[in-house]
Amino acid sequence: MHDQFDVTLEDGDLLGEVELTTTLIIAASECEGRLSTEEIDRLLGVVPVPKQRG
Repeated sequence: MHDQFDVTLEDGDLLGEVELTTTLIIAASECEGRLSTEEIDRLLGVVPVPKQRG
């Protein structure tokens, strides 16, 4: 007999967000002060956009 509530759900985007959030939580818990913006960007894999000269 098939159980209609026995389903496997997988959302790649959600899993990625959970992984990033977990990384931030762990880093914050290991840090004595606050994480800098640069450190947060590094943990999230954010690449700074070069400033354009006008």
